[in-house]
Amino acid sequence: MTRHTSSHWGVRVAETDAEGRVILTPHGADQDPNPIGLDQLDEGLQSIRVRRPAVRKSWLEHGPGARPDLRGHEPFVEVSWDRALDLAAAEIDRVRKTHGNAAVFGGSYGWSSAGRFHHAQSQVHRFLNTAGGYVRHLNSYSLGAARVIMPRVIAPMEWLMTHHTSWDVMRDHTKLLVCFGGVPWKNSQIAAGGMLRHHLRPGLKAMAEAGIRMINFGPVGDNLEADAEWVQSRPNTDTAVMLGMAHVLHSEGLADRAFLDRYCTGYDKFAAYLTGAEDGIARTPDWAEGISGVPADTIRRIAREMAGTRTMINMSWSLQRASHGEQPCWMLVTLSAMLGQIGLPGGGFGFGYGATNNLGSAEAWLPGPTLPQGHNAVSDFIPVARISEMLENPGAPFAYDGKTYNYPDIQLIYWAGGNPWHHHQDLNRLEKAWEKPGTVIVNEQYWTATAKHADIVLPATITAEREDIGYSRREGHLVAMRKLAEPIGEARDDYAIFTALAERLGCADAYTEGLDTEGWLRRMYEENRKSVIKRGIDLPDFEGFREQGLIDLNSHAEPIVLLEPFRSDPEANKLPTPSGLIEIFSETIDSFGLPDCPGHAVWLEPREWLGSAGEGMLHMLSDQPGRKLHSQLDASRYSRDGKVNGREQMHMNPEDAVARGIAAGDTVELSNDRGACLAAVCLNDRIMPGVVRLSTGAWHDPDETGRDRHGNPNVLTLDVGTSSLSQGSAAQTCLVRVSGPLNVPPCTTAFALPDFVRESGG
Repeated sequence: MTRHTSSHWGVRVAETDAEGRVILTPHGADQDPNPIGLDQLDEGLQSIRVRRPAVRKSWLEHGPGARPDLRGHEPFVEVSWDRALDLAAAEIDRVRKTHGNAAVFGGSYGWSSAGRFHHAQSQVHRFLNTAGGYVRHLNSYSLGAARVIMPRVIAPMEWLMTHHTSWDVMRDHTKLLVCFGGVPWKNSQIAAGGMLRHHLRPGLKAMAEAGIRMINFGPVGDNLEADAEWVQSRPNTDTAVMLGMAHVLHSEGLADRAFLDRYCTGYDKFAAYLTGAEDGIARTPDWAEGISGVPADTIRRIAREMAGTRTMINMSWSLQRASHGEQPCWMLVTLSAMLGQIGLPGGGFGFGYGATNNLGSAEAWLPGPTLPQGHNAVSDFIPVARISEMLENPGAPFAYDGKTYNYPDIQLIYWAGGNPWHHHQDLNRLEKAWEKPGTVIVNEQYWTATAKHADIVLPATITAEREDIGYSRREGHLVAMRKLAEPIGEARDDYAIFTALAERLGCADAYTEGLDTEGWLRRMYEENRKSVIKRGIDLPDFEGFREQGLIDLNSHAEPIVLLEPFRSDPEANKLPTPSGLIEIFSETIDSFGLPDCPGHAVWLEPREWLGSAGEGMLHMLSDQPGRKLHSQLDASRYSRDGKVNGREQMHMNPEDAVARGIAAGDTVELSNDRGACLAAVCLNDRIMPGVVRLSTGAWHDPDETGRDRHGNPNVLTLDVGTSSLSQGSAAQTCLVRVSGPLNVPPCTTAFALPDFVRESGG
């Protein structure tokens, strides 16, 4: 019987070789497979697994709150499972009885599993809910600004992401593709529950073969694998460029007033800002050139071209991960509305083609198997990127989506799934803030920086060591994920860990509902099967699914046009906005009175940008890596092969390198007032002068001064909210200095195990 598993990078077929080793290969249906994760069972990666429960020495000997400044710098004591679980359960119980469940933060951020049951975020949230509740986070680092602004303007991001115009429709109808931030192939390698087919490269290739013209605005030219016109523009200035285009459409009578009048609200108020009637500043192409560096004539030429043909405008998610990241989102919709092509085949906008595989997929939208989370009795929350601020300022007020809330006083963090020492900004600030809670408990598979910064570390299994169900919306498949290997050391499934803790806390019945793993998989599948059958698609029963191994639903795919029903009848298909229309001006947002997010799209100067940079400063972009997802599998062979001398590569324009006496392969230091890190130089003439790119994902590896040796850009990135509306991550707003080369750079130690010692007196 063929065994399958699934990862964020695709469905894999598992075979066992003559020596008993499990060999993973991509599924044959994938037109563009990638190698990420094929080496996840290699001995080198397995060597840094958490093998036994471990407790930080000071915490074990002196209890909660003992020497929190030593987190990440102190040895661990390995203990038995029973003792570790007793300690963890007792501490959870102490905190909830002494301080209340609002003192517990349920940290989980990251794509911990492609399986829908063994998904760490689902498991930890369900467990904490049954134990009385927890402080949660809202939104994501990927889409912190967009998830708040887009529902106010047009529709929720979750809906938009699964209803984008499909690649086949663009191939047949689009004539001009205009991108802000490219269509990055490396980002599209992923889907939350895996994919059977990768869509982006075949989709772009088909569009190119159809003769579709492509234009790419931004500081990077290699994030669109096509013969495209690259228009260099300063980072964080896309809103200004789009405003310049909008001014051309408005002033030259090219805006579609019939569309704006029927499908939108508030255009005239926006037009008063655009023309300068409101404040005396006309947002002309010449005005935009002074901000973005894009020639005014180029802005005029492309705006006219867009108005004269069927145009799709795409914006990458990275644009809203910046200071005032709400504005390019709003301006994307506004500019598209002015063209009047929203809801037409091949026209309108795309928000994130290339961000994940399912954007542009024509596969059927079907419900998937889910693990119910239960009820959270705690109402407190934080915007996801405000962890440090929460820990630093218990009780302090913060603004979010037009209201004021207060940060909770966190005494215990329970983290399962994800790695804040990868995805959070200003890691030196986080390191200090992380000292606040008395206890940090982590379920972890590898000795990441997060595990090393915990007090109690419980070893968790990896996907290949579990049975599960793989599924993603708009990916057209269900996978019976089989257990391929026995757990390393004493690792246990998250479900087993939380069941044991729930038993000690008296809530096991609520957590397990009397089901073991097999029972949950059966229940989740059969409940989902009933929902799918109601949509006219037959699925086998659970035994048949297990026997079949993979269900391919591609025969149910059909073309998609974003917002086509709304365009055909806006009264019968109202948008979920207050007006039911596209809100170019939002009365709701305007009523909030926020100076950093007024009632329509505007240009606001970023906190840091090239327009105000000091001498020698460069703008650093920290995009997603090409050889891993976030920081997952950074220690794998495939990831390490992309490093130079054990470090991540910083891409730099040759002109900037020559000016600094730097050559390809040199180790250099990137620094600013927040921190410093080392990286290897890669010369790249597709990075505009004044800009460098250091992808995220390197496991944090600080020396005694806090300087990262491995190439983690988040020691440098800005830890402030995009605005007081969404408080999203502003990581892409970041100025740095680059100096070097270092003649004798230090060795990296990111993948070294922590020290282990015996308990004092033991």
